[in-house]
Amino acid sequence: MRSIATSLSAAGLLAAVLAGPALAQQTPLKIGVLTDFQSVYSDIGGAGNVEATKMAIEEFGGSMFGKPIELVTADALNKADVAATITRKWYEAENVDMIIDMPTSATALAGMEMSKQFEKIMIVTDAASSDITGKSCSPYTLHWTYDTYANAHTVGSAIVKNGGDSWFFITADYVFGHSIERDTGDVVRAAGGKVLGSARHPLNTPDFSSFLLQAQSSKAKIVGLANGGGDTINAIKQAAEFGIVAGGQNLAGIVMFISDIHSLGLKLAQGLIITEAYYWDLNDRTRAFGKRFFERMKRMPTMNQAATYSATLHYLNAVKAAGTKETKPVLAKMRATPVRDAFTDNGVVREDGRMVHSMFLFEVKKPEESKAPWDYYKVLAEVPGDQAFRPLKDGGCPLIK
Repeated sequence: MRSIATSLSAAGLLAAVLAGPALAQQTPLKIGVLTDFQSVYSDIGGAGNVEATKMAIEEFGGSMFGKPIELVTADALNKADVAATITRKWYEAENVDMIIDMPTSATALAGMEMSKQFEKIMIVTDAASSDITGKSCSPYTLHWTYDTYANAHTVGSAIVKNGGDSWFFITADYVFGHSIERDTGDVVRAAGGKVLGSARHPLNTPDFSSFLLQAQSSKAKIVGLANGGGDTINAIKQAAEFGIVAGGQNLAGIVMFISDIHSLGLKLAQGLIITEAYYWDLNDRTRAFGKRFFERMKRMPTMNQAATYSATLHYLNAVKAAGTKETKPVLAKMRATPVRDAFTDNGVVREDGRMVHSMFLFEVKKPEESKAPWDYYKVLAEVPGDQAFRPLKDGGCPLIK
């Protein structure tokens, strides 16, 4: 009897092992959007990123392996500890398979630790620090939209070439701001320019007066705004009140979005040189997506919102192609498949997690040049991904041997 029982036990164990992937597919595929719903980055991601994720799920067909795809959302409050707590709960207790967005570099880096611990996928579409695919890279994290290296090299190089060879930075005092200042400063110095100093401000500060006074007294030709979202908007508005540009200095918005231009208005934003990965009016595909998004949100998508749609759809197609939601086969499919969608037609996912694609250099139109609402940009250049993003060998990612 013992040998029969042992045989039955072994047979049961073998059946359970063979059924592992199938059992894993009995639970619905679940995606979590961890974003900023109410603070400084809500316009560039926020509810728009949730809607973009829904659009991708709907376009895919709404179900995976015969079960409806589930979506959960939360506000990270732009705090690393909050992000770590939510990502842990989602991965460990709520069977979330993939988390997307991550509104700040600090929240992204905290979430990435949970992603590594639970060996589940994270796709960063909002946070920008180049460390995400550099010294802090993870085998389970992909970085989709842009990063501080790409923006610094696209905008910074163009400005220095046009004579902006002395800089003073107004910097958000956390990982994202520090990364912009570091990466742009490297570009300026490499081109023979000088960085004359910086002033660091708290995230989401309402008053930039002391920082602008320091920039003014530096006499730097360029005041580099090493911040984003509402902080950049407030800094530009208050710079106008202080007469920064009227006094002969120029502003450089290193990380800016179409939502920022919309908030500022063309009268204030005209002439700014910025870089983005997506603009709704580039081609037929971008216009089609922009129109669909506008119908739902009554505003055009930012590059982050278009990227969140792109990354979600690419992920869903990879799960389907892999025939499983298991992390490693899905990531292998995502890396092996080119990214061709409304966000980019030339995307490739690299070993360090960086999704490499073209970046665009834009000039903000004058009010009289704009023919319709959201008609804000003139294209100055398309920068190929292998020129815009940091070379794989230079990032310091421990995964790259």
